[in-house]
Amino acid sequence: MGRFLFVVPPLVGHVNPAVGTAAVLAARGHDIAWAGHPELVRSLAGAGAVVHPCALPGDLPPRPAGLKGPAAFRFLWENFLVPLADAMAPGVRSAIGAYDPDVVVCDQQAVAGALVAESLGRTWATSATTSAELVDPLAAMPKVAAWLDELLAELRSRIGTAGGADPRFSPYGVLAYTTRALLGPVELPDRVWLVGPSVAARPTAADDFPWEWLDASALPTVLVSLGTANNDAGARFLNAAAQALGAMAGRVRAVLVDPGGLVGGRLPDHLLVRPHVPQLQLLERLDAVVCHAGHNTVCEALWHGVPLVVAPIRDDQPIVAGQVVDAGAGVRLRFGRADAARIGAAVEAVLDPARGHREAAEAVGKSFRAAGGGESAADRLEALAAGAAASTGVTGADRGTGSSGCTGGVDDAGGEVRVP
Repeated sequence: MGRFLFVVPPLVGHVNPAVGTAAVLAARGHDIAWAGHPELVRSLAGAGAVVHPCALPGDLPPRPAGLKGPAAFRFLWENFLVPLADAMAPGVRSAIGAYDPDVVVCDQQAVAGALVAESLGRTWATSATTSAELVDPLAAMPKVAAWLDELLAELRSRIGTAGGADPRFSPYGVLAYTTRALLGPVELPDRVWLVGPSVAARPTAADDFPWEWLDASALPTVLVSLGTANNDAGARFLNAAAQALGAMAGRVRAVLVDPGGLVGGRLPDHLLVRPHVPQLQLLERLDAVVCHAGHNTVCEALWHGVPLVVAPIRDDQPIVAGQVVDAGAGVRLRFGRADAARIGAAVEAVLDPARGHREAAEAVGKSFRAAGGGESAADRLEALAAGAAASTGVTGADRGTGSSGCTGGVDDAGGEVRVP
């Protein structure tokens, strides 16, 4: 059987899709290991996951809350993703040497995985957990694109080899966790595989969610979540959402995810504020989601046929929000102008059957399930492993196998580890 090394950044929304794919591979008898942050990976992939530790960058500057557009993009790469690659590279190199994988599966934002795997002559695949890069977001910003090319060239000179492929797009193949129903009719780079979201069961370690609160009423239920990476920008929005939904007593009830304790004041009984929630289990019982258009949350909601109110903040979120609206599966708000009146009106719109948002969300979810998700991703990776074994004549059986340690995972927050 094959050996697969998943290289992941310390971001929950990027680890979760890999967890689903790895679980399928493990169920088929393959051997799984990880390179990344051990505590985070094990919290999501299971306590027994085999994790080769990678260092994290230290002393990173905090990202200003109001930073958006090209400035936010440059800050993300210059102050987080590139330092992360420099920090992770030694651990990735050590992991590949010790584990000897058939295929290295590199998250698109863990570029150390791609550069190191390429420098060692390994077969590697890209795990694209957001569709933003697939639509070439820098096409209209050639100066920013040129800046990024130079930044990646400098990074390559430190941890990789001269020349080679774009570390965000493996020439062996790119696992894109979306479908045309959400992505739209954009032209894609070569060897991009639209496998659909990898949504795996993630039993909670300690499920203290008050399910009896949901059972006590048949009112439509709304979830409000900005993830854990947006506490710096989320206080005003979450309080506006609480005000809007608080005024809808007798019409809806709402769960607000507030990991930073940002929502103040005494709230009515039909609002429930929690620092974390078991998002996948909760989505099965929701009627709408209000969020920041993070790709992970959007795909999980649409997988369950739940329409969205999306208020993108930065990074890939405006692109994902546009896809939701174009698919008819939700309403978009401007994050900076989203007051209680606008949020309330948007929630009423997505809950209105006559608007068709629920029907459109269900159609996207149907396309997700038809694409196969983790099963299709595993099929692609198995084919790569078979090709790698055929070219070397060495198989996992020849080397022996280790413990896969992939047992499913946990994601109570439905967001990400905080980054600058």
